[in-house]
Formats: sequence, structure tokens, C-alpha cells
Amino acid sequence: MLKKSILAMFVVAIAATAVAFADKRQVVLDRVVAVVGGSSILQSEVQMMAKQLVEQRRSEGYTSDRDPMNEGLEELMKQKLLYSQALIDSVVVGAEGRIEAQVEDILQKMIAEAGSVKELEAKEHMPLFNYRDILRHKITEQLYAEEMRMNVVQNVVVTPGEVEHFYKELKEEDKPLVPEQFVYAHIVRFPASQEEAKRRTKERLLDMRERIISGKSNMAVLARTYSQDPGSAMKGGEYPPGPLSTLTAPFAEALAKLKPGQISEVVESEFGFHIIELLEEPKNGMYRYRHILLKPVYTIEEETEPLNYLDSLSTLIKADSISFEEAALKHSQDNLTKMNGGLVTNHDLLMRYNANNVKYTATKFRREDFSARQQDYMNLITMKKGDVSQAFVALDINGNVISKIVKLLEVIPTHSATLEEDYVSIEEMALSDKKTKVFDKWLKEKIDGLYVYIDPEFREGEWEYPNWVK
Repeated sequence: MLKKSILAMFVVAIAATAVAFADKRQVVLDRVVAVVGGSSILQSEVQMMAKQLVEQRRSEGYTSDRDPMNEGLEELMKQKLLYSQALIDSVVVGAEGRIEAQVEDILQKMIAEAGSVKELEAKEHMPLFNYRDILRHKITEQLYAEEMRMNVVQNVVVTPGEVEHFYKELKEEDKPLVPEQFVYAHIVRFPASQEEAKRRTKERLLDMRERIISGKSNMAVLARTYSQDPGSAMKGGEYPPGPLSTLTAPFAEALAKLKPGQISEVVESEFGFHIIELLEEPKNGMYRYRHILLKPVYTIEEETEPLNYLDSLSTLIKADSISFEEAALKHSQDNLTKMNGGLVTNHDLLMRYNANNVKYTATKFRREDFSARQQDYMNLITMKKGDVSQAFVALDINGNVISKIVKLLEVIPTHSATLEEDYVSIEEMALSDKKTKVFDKWLKEKIDGLYVYIDPEFREGEWEYPNWVK
């Protein structure tokens, strides 16, 4: 899986190199400073990449002793090589929809910053359609380059023996520091009259659907006003083109049946209730759509009932009238945890992202793991081992209202990672290290067999791969 920092660098590189191409119309002295295979690299591209690398590192809180111009040039050279190899190997990205979506997203941001299309054209000294073509080319190149990078290492695996050897070779200061972790259990109750709240939500959406179909309302306007999906509401409910495989099953099934311009019936998913509009015919399995998401809204009485229920249960547990484990089995409405004494795992997150490998199941949670369980964390940090909380209202990982009580089972202090306690983390480090070595070996061999020219002014420097300089 790509690290966020790598993805961020590619995104800023798109804008950087596009600006570089645009600037060559106004910077007369721009010149080719490197050639990799049949692809040239302009000095302005290197300057912009160097600037973006510096800004990215500053935002992430670290610096590098390496000359940013040298590093920026090498990043662009690697990208050119990877893109060229991807074309030779006929790598399939299937990203036409993604490319167009990224192009439009970048353009809309730049238009907003410039003030208008005319002002952006004046700033870049070219018509918008030319600038769009430049962006499209650069995004295509970078997506193919990254796909090629992943193809090189996709079959790399590590054995338990390799993981153990990797760990033993680590210096003490290089062993990852594992922050404080919490192990806990919970008992969950849903609001009373849940079916009634669902009925009210469906009726609201049916009314919106009727207004849209009759022409009385615009779906994009309704999405901006009412949709509870933070990822799309401000964009009129629209998402960039994507495959059905990335969508939850009921949503994907409904979307697949639609014709362009058609509005679906109300669809229920784990996120709430939707109405969906297909915006155009799918291209290469990529669907462009908009939707409105509403979640059930509960009355004060409906939210109070499960809180009172759980408060009474918490009192019984604290009085030793019933164990937490037995209470979870008999009273919790969370089917994923009630059979295990309410022990909380990340299984719900794994299911959400279709990660079926059981080795990634975790029962220990660091502070950053509570992003979808903030109320749990706020209660746990006030508790001692064995404590049981009072009832509180929270949101599940899909943003739905629930009530719960929690029991703190264990607090694991900050420590250096060990094979016994943190095997998966160390395995991921070992795998990353092996992938890096495999990729480095592959890239060095490709560089040796490739025509490379570097302007004398740029040949000096601290190269990650010194065989660029021939």
C-alpha cells in the first residue's frame, strides 16, 4: 500500500510539472537538463519539483541535507524511467476516469485560486484546454509510473525466519517505539424505535426523489443542503468516477441498474439511506454518480432509553450482580463482539475495507486508532484497569448513533517493539525493507541499460542511484 507521503508528493508533482510546462512559454531561458530514454526534463520542472519537496518536508516536520534540485531531478528521472517501462510492459492502469477526475479537481482548485477561468488563462498564458491537456499527460505519466513501481514488488513476501532475522539485525535505537495502547470491551445498544426512525428517513428521501423527478428541485442543490456525506455534500453529492468494487454492496447493486439521469429508489447501507443518480454511461467500468445520504434522526426520548438501560446495567456490573462478559452476551446489540465478552477489535474496520487477512485483527488500540471512536478514547483515558464507565452516546465507524458502556481491560505502556507483542508491525517493516531492496536492484539494472543524459551543471550531487551519471 502506498504511503501517504509518496502519494502527496505525486499530487504536488502533477501541479508542479504542469506549471513548469506552462511557464516555458514565458521563461525564455528554460532548457532541457536531462534525458531519460526518449523523455526530456526541463529545468523549470526540476525547480518546481524541488520547491514542492521542500514545502512537503516542512509541512511534515523534517528536513534533508540533500540539495533539493538534485533530489527533484532524480525523482523526475525515476518517474520517466518507470513510465517508459510501464509502456514497454503494457501495464494496465484502467484509470481513465481517475485521470479525468484528478484533472478537473486540480483545475477547479486553480480556477478558484485565480478567481476565474479568464484570470487563470492569463496567468498561465494559454487557453484552458491546453492547460487541461498538460495536466492530463502528467497525471497519466505519474499513475503509470506508480503502477509500474507496484508491479515490480507485488510478489515480494517475507517468511517468519526473515522477519526474525530482520528484527535481530535492528539496532536498539532503530526498533519502532510503540505508543501507549488500550485493550477494552464494550456493550452497545441502539436507539429505541430504530425502525420508526428509519421509516422517517426513507420518507424524507422519497419526498426529495419525487421533487427531483418532477423538476421542482435540483439534486445537486439538495445534496449540498441536506446530504450527510461529508465527502461529497459540498460537491453536489458527486463523486469522481470509480469502480463498483469500491462501493458497499447495496449501493453498488443499485448504481449498476441505473441508466444515465435516472434516480434510484431509496437504498439502505451501513452508512444510512441514499438516493443515487448515474450521471453518464460507465467508461471502462468506472461509474460517475451523485447521491444524497441521510442518517436516521432520533428524538430525545429515543436516545435516552438506551442510555438509561445501560446505566442500570453498569450499576449491576459494578455491584457484581452480573459480570461484564455475561452482560455483553445477554444485552449487547453488537453482534461482532457480544460473543467474546464485548472485547473490541478492529474487525469492523477490516470488513469495511475488505481486508480479510485475520493476522491484521487487533485488540490493542493506540491513540491514533481512535479516530472513528473518539468518545471511547475520551472515556478510557479517565479510567483505571477494571473500571466500567457510565453510559454515553457515541458514533459507530459509519457515523450512526449508538449508546454504550466500556470496560478498561488493560493499558500497555509505551515500549520498543518486540516480536512477541508487535509481530505484525515488525513484519510490515521487514516486508517494506525487502521491497525497497528488490526495487533498488531492479531500478539499477534498468538504469544501466538505458540512455541517460544529464547536463554537466546537474551531474554533481548526492545521487540515490549513482549509476545515473554515466
